Amino acid sequence: MKDSKKATRGSTSSTDFDVIIVGAGISGINAAYYLTTQVPGASYAILDGRTRLGGTWDLFRYPGIRSDSDMVTFGFSWNPWDRAERLASGENIRAYLQKSAETYGIDKNIHFNRKVLSADWGSKSKSWTLATTSSEGKALTYRAKFILIGTGYYDYSQPLDTKIPGLGNFEGQVIYPQFWPKELDYAGKDVVVIGSGATAITIIPSMAEKTKSITMLQRSPTYIVPQPKKRQEGFIVRFIEFFLSTGLKSMFRRTRSIIASTMFYNYCLKSPAKVKALWQNAITKLLPAHIGVNPHFNPKYGPWTQRVCASPGGDFYAALRSGKANIITDTIKTVTATEIQLVSGQSMKPDIIIAATGLKLQFAGGMKLSVDGVEIDAAQKYTWKGSMIQDVPNLMFVIGYVNASWTMGAEVVAQHLVRVLGEMKRRRAEVAVPRLTSTEPMPENDVFRLSSTYMQTANRIFPKAGSGIWDHKRSYIWDMLDAQFGSVTKGLSIE
Repeated sequence: MKDSKKATRGSTSSTDFDVIIVGAGISGINAAYYLTTQVPGASYAILDGRTRLGGTWDLFRYPGIRSDSDMVTFGFSWNPWDRAERLASGENIRAYLQKSAETYGIDKNIHFNRKVLSADWGSKSKSWTLATTSSEGKALTYRAKFILIGTGYYDYSQPLDTKIPGLGNFEGQVIYPQFWPKELDYAGKDVVVIGSGATAITIIPSMAEKTKSITMLQRSPTYIVPQPKKRQEGFIVRFIEFFLSTGLKSMFRRTRSIIASTMFYNYCLKSPAKVKALWQNAITKLLPAHIGVNPHFNPKYGPWTQRVCASPGGDFYAALRSGKANIITDTIKTVTATEIQLVSGQSMKPDIIIAATGLKLQFAGGMKLSVDGVEIDAAQKYTWKGSMIQDVPNLMFVIGYVNASWTMGAEVVAQHLVRVLGEMKRRRAEVAVPRLTSTEPMPENDVFRLSSTYMQTANRIFPKAGSGIWDHKRSYIWDMLDAQFGSVTKGLSIE
């Protein structure tokens, strides 16, 4: 790969780079680390529309915002999470990302207040042209030989168009978690949280102490699994760790967590009835007498055919036992000026409604992608190793796993990135593009193998999964081995 003529590492004035990373969250910071340490001499910049790094962890400010993945794997392998809690608060995660970026000088390469509107590949120039704008409407054009899109899959600017009949009639406050009001006063108020996903499970115990009452209104149950707040290691693990250095101890913990979670995920798929019974038995012991497992905690789907919510220390169930929180499983008939009327005939009179019904999804942060001016419909293309898009040159995107921490998927893609760049440099090539050359029909599979509505929506807007190298990432262990040691040229035209 030829070096950019204008760019220098850490430059804030240049707009020409070897690599441009879109997004200064986990994916972008992780990719920048791999570029810094494994592609010496390559210039890069991170473009982000926000004014601080952190992505999701800078955006969401609702009460109790935290990770829903174990921080041993959610943290970077190259900067291990060293705090005791298993699931960390959003504030602590953002501070961790900030420190990680500062430690390796990554923060000096971030161009804030730069929302990418479009990116067009030019076959003659063999480079990408990115159109960006600031919050003040100031346009600026960047150029790059290679792009990595680390924008996640949420639409941060618009909420999900939730179909709640009559919601517009409500005269109280309607809150969407991604646009949480900074000074929301909910003390002594009756609050209804519509939804039963990770956001609702987090908000309810965090707000319960101050509210008069808070009720989770769900149409169908989900799995809410209590977990220890802090890591709990047995004697054998503590004995082994006693003889390990700090670095080896972190590696041991991460490897152990990855193997254990992978094995348990596979067990969930093979023996769903046993896992469901195990979880429901634990939940029964935590519930107050007036709330039963049926119907509120008896999902119709098997464990991990949809995402599973974690409750650190069983805080969600503690809120129910306190009498301040409640749960109702029913369907909304309509919302009036003062009430939520349910199909069962029951009604609720909240002061505040929180619509925690999911997030609107989008690919590539909403930016338009094109090749020589022709717009790319990513959903009609296959994904190469879950990292690149069929027929699209010099571009990678980051999508995590549905059953593991986002960071693990980001690290697989970053490893693909540095190896592809290394192969391009070795060949003195300027273009790497995935080509589907087989004449045999390629199967069309879902990228996300979850039955959740929002995941099915994602399958309609993200690149398709095929088979072999055209499948999405499925298992971190095998995917990382392939990223590090597998063929980097199969299915990839490098010229």
